[in-house]
Amino acid sequence: MATQNIPFQTIDWSEIPKTEHPGDSGKAYWQTVQYNGLRVRMIEYSVDYIADHWCEKGHIVQCLEGEFTSEMSDGTTFTLSKGMTYVVSDDLSSHRSVTQSGVKLLIIDGEFLKANQ
Repeated sequence: MATQNIPFQTIDWSEIPKTEHPGDSGKAYWQTVQYNGLRVRMIEYSVDYIADHWCEKGHIVQCLEGEFTSEMSDGTTFTLSKGMTYVVSDDLSSHRSVTQSGVKLLIIDGEFLKANQ
């Protein structure tokens, strides 16, 4: 578990550089702030975005704008729109994000979401 204390601070997302990540279709744009054992990201998925992989990491995902579907590898789907959140620990699902209209998300993940062994 992370042992670093994070002092009070603000994040001005306009100053955090964006990195581009292609999906199976569309693109994801990440702005990332990394701490010891904690990652905070502002992510935008383009129109017609489909993730290029199935993810098994844990996340806290807050939908800030738009709508997206979180697909599970078993075929189950969950649609989230502005104001909705999902939470999952590491290794408890295999999921990927899909959006037709584009979406903006705040995603927090890190060591605190490791599944209990």
